[in-house]
Amino acid sequence: MKTPTGLQPLIDDGVIDAVLRPLKSGKEAAVYVVRAGDQIRCAKVYKDMAQRSFQQRVQYQEGRKVRGSREARAIGKASKYGRKQQETAWKNTEVDALYQLRDAGVRVPEPYGYFHGVLVMQLIVDADGHSAPRLGEVELSHAQACDFHRCLMRQVVNMLCVGLIHGDLSEYNVLVGPDGPVIIDFPQVVSAAGNNASRSMLLRDVNNLTASLGAWAPELLDTWYGEEMWALYEAGELHPDTELTGTFVHDTTKPDLEGVRHAINDAREEALIRQQGREAAAEMD
Repeated sequence: MKTPTGLQPLIDDGVIDAVLRPLKSGKEAAVYVVRAGDQIRCAKVYKDMAQRSFQQRVQYQEGRKVRGSREARAIGKASKYGRKQQETAWKNTEVDALYQLRDAGVRVPEPYGYFHGVLVMQLIVDADGHSAPRLGEVELSHAQACDFHRCLMRQVVNMLCVGLIHGDLSEYNVLVGPDGPVIIDFPQVVSAAGNNASRSMLLRDVNNLTASLGAWAPELLDTWYGEEMWALYEAGELHPDTELTGTFVHDTTKPDLEGVRHAINDAREEALIRQQGREAAAEMD
């Protein structure tokens, strides 16, 4: 196939030898199957802000570290330079998270490097060597669904133990390899300690997976793993080997102030997204 513009520098530098085929194209990036020597890998080419429908929402940015004070001020002012720095930070987030999670033993693709804004990583395949399907694309037995749920809850716990929450986890960004599920796509990963919406994001991640796997094992729908994880995390009692039960006693005496705050934040973020879209479109004219 014709080499995409974003991948030509990697061929020129000898990082990869050939682009074999497109794998998927989403709102955030396009992924290609590539060859590096005798190894088949994948390369993730990020789309710029003007091309993406997934804008850099304030909710995901909160709590992320910026490399310098000048960059932090520029991002805060939403200047042209600040938006470019925000783009760079957004792309670096997934790369940094992938290495951190790999080192923590989370089931993620093996990263091979970040070159010219392109992330090169392991291609997850099925038992026949074909590109692995997504969790939402496979039929499961009751036992498989329960096993996958156990495995994924353990991955979410391991992520939380290093202070990270996926933030957009569902059956669409879990691949099914020969040894079980592998989690992908981390550009929206959030800091558990630094983001005010971290609890709700964790619950959404867990509930998305539970709802999907609950189609094959309905008893999973009566579990409360997300709430249990968060309570243990807040108490400083969550560890990678913590045994979860899926049970949780809700406190019905507290008002839902968090829900009100999230509704307000969502309205603010929607207004910011529209403004960013207008500015990006104007820059392309």
